[in-house]
Amino acid sequence: MDFILAGLKQAVVLLVSGDPETYAAVWVTLFSSGLAMAVSLALGLPLGFWLGYGRFPGQRLLRTVADAGLAMPTVLIGLLVYAFLSRRGPLGEWELLFTVPGMAVGQALLALPVVVSLTATAVASLDSRLRPTLLTLGAQGTLLVLTTLREAGSGVLAAGVNAFGRVFTEVGIALMVGGNIKWHTRTITTAIALETGKGEFAQGVALGLVLLLLALLANLALYRLRRVNVS
Repeated sequence: MDFILAGLKQAVVLLVSGDPETYAAVWVTLFSSGLAMAVSLALGLPLGFWLGYGRFPGQRLLRTVADAGLAMPTVLIGLLVYAFLSRRGPLGEWELLFTVPGMAVGQALLALPVVVSLTATAVASLDSRLRPTLLTLGAQGTLLVLTTLREAGSGVLAAGVNAFGRVFTEVGIALMVGGNIKWHTRTITTAIALETGKGEFAQGVALGLVLLLLALLANLALYRLRRVNVS
């Protein structure tokens, strides 16, 4: 119990004192998560709309594949991304291995099935009268997509929240693709794993509390956005 209390005190000290190592890990975590979410939303929302709104052969199979991606192990994604980005891999010339953008690639692949599957579910569950109504009013192309996604706003926001939760707290991809390099690719989660492995439980608890605080702030912001969207 003492090391937990020590971790609480140390967390306050790290945040208040502006500890550079802690804030470096915080910055890397936020930056890589932000990149991953931007990519996954840019690709996942249109794909989710297409799967939930369209009617075409093979739709059920694609939905099954997207749903199966929800349970994709992070270490498997990390392994595949590592293989592609390593010097012997097909994308090795991009030199993304052990970089923040490289981590963001893996995290985007982790978040993409979440965004696609939950968005498709939200769109498919809308009132069946919405589609002919929008078409009657002349909505086409981008306007049709944006209006439909807005009507499914709660479900789309839930997709974003769940995807962000997976990306923000994952460890496997950050370790394998980022390499846990101090000041460069070390995230809060990889720092927690490192410090705990070294027996520095107080430091691990402190970093865990920082992660919890950031996740809470992010979810509060998304909750307020959801209320604004509903109203």
